[in-house]
Amino acid sequence: MFDTADLVVAFVISALTALIVTPFINKLALRLGAADIPDNNRKNHHGIKASLGGLAIFIGAAAGFLYIQPEHPQMTAIIVGALIMLVTGILDDIFDLKPYMKLTGQLAAALVVVSSGLVIEKLTIPFFGTVYMDGLAYIITIIWILAAANAINFIDGLDGLAAGVSAIGLFSILIMAMIDYRIIVAYLCVVLIGGCIGFLYHNFYPAKIFMGDTGALFLGYSIAVVSMLGLFKNVALFSFIIPVIVIAIPVFDTILAIIRRTINKHGIANADKKHIHYQLMKMGYSHRGAVLIIYGFSAFFGGMAIVFNSGTMLTSVIIFGIIIVGLQVIAELAGIVMQGQQPVLNRIKRIFGMERVK
Repeated sequence: MFDTADLVVAFVISALTALIVTPFINKLALRLGAADIPDNNRKNHHGIKASLGGLAIFIGAAAGFLYIQPEHPQMTAIIVGALIMLVTGILDDIFDLKPYMKLTGQLAAALVVVSSGLVIEKLTIPFFGTVYMDGLAYIITIIWILAAANAINFIDGLDGLAAGVSAIGLFSILIMAMIDYRIIVAYLCVVLIGGCIGFLYHNFYPAKIFMGDTGALFLGYSIAVVSMLGLFKNVALFSFIIPVIVIAIPVFDTILAIIRRTINKHGIANADKKHIHYQLMKMGYSHRGAVLIIYGFSAFFGGMAIVFNSGTMLTSVIIFGIIIVGLQVIAELAGIVMQGQQPVLNRIKRIFGMERVK
């Protein structure tokens, strides 16, 4: 059974710790040269901002972790993998690592996890039942960890965006963990959410500090790991897709970025200003407005994942259809499909009487 008091105390410790240490991390980052300098190509902020803020999220989560001390056979490997991912992010924020060097660090973290035996052993798929991965388990697990880490990294483009989206995704996983009595997952989610919330006080628009790759890679790795501890072990009919729904927007944005850069013959690791959050601003939404829109959709997809998690076959199919519509709507809001047309969005406005009367 869950000890609610412990969960609350762990959250408060994590949040307060991250809140308190962030200003010190800000000063440390500037001294180390871990700063984000604005440019005309893809930076929207003004002035030099420290970009090592993810270290504050980690310290906050670590403080809550030390209080609650969750136990798991692979916990040592999880911690080592997190430290490797964290250090990779720190080095990239300070020295701007080349893509292959950053990927090497991410792979090292993933390999530590899979070598401990923590892998995606099976997937529950409709009409096929439980499919055991056997030898493919290691490859699928590594791909999932790298995909989640880079998805959060890709969406880290506006003040408070990545931290907020991660917190919302982790909160969705927390709800599912409590429903399924997965105590270890709930404990890890609580301390991670606390770290994000405490950091967000300094990171929400206008941000005083950015999380940088230090935070994005750590949070993406953490989401991947907690989903492996809980969601992939679920008996739901579509267990393999539930973790993807939780972080649907970062995953969707990453897929679009890969397609876009491949078509344009640009390197996948080359940054651009075509991400969903930038496109929302291009469509006229304010910085804060774009972030809040993505928060809203993240909460929507998180809610869908919770329903999807325990739904029947028919419910799951209906929810999946709603999710597709949701992705279409945010794509239309951002003007990245159908040459800026908004057929689905306009239809929804008509249904709810939101369309202007001419």
